[in-house]
Amino acid sequence: MPTRAKFRCSTVEQTSNQPYERKLYPAGGGEPTAEMTWPRKYRFVAVTDDSTPENQRYAQYTPSGELTIQVDNPNVAFEPGTDYYLDFTPVEDVATDGANA
Repeated sequence: MPTRAKFRCSTVEQTSNQPYERKLYPAGGGEPTAEMTWPRKYRFVAVTDDSTPENQRYAQYTPSGELTIQVDNPNVAFEPGTDYYLDFTPVEDVATDGANA
């Protein structure tokens, strides 16, 4: 069953002082290209304040929780202090050719 949680980005941390080359693989195959990026680590915490009716509902079902992710894609950014919905949906068993999406 899909489940939605409400989390707040609490911190962002640059995890390296040196940029590195990230390879981008085309969806249809072919030669990868490269770009320079700085990895960042984002920490999210469950929204537990009861300042709004929506927050009260989310805090009731997710009274605590933490998520930490590292992002290398320069086009993806989260703002500390901003709330985000996290949707959890089970992955259906699908035969793959071994590649990750």
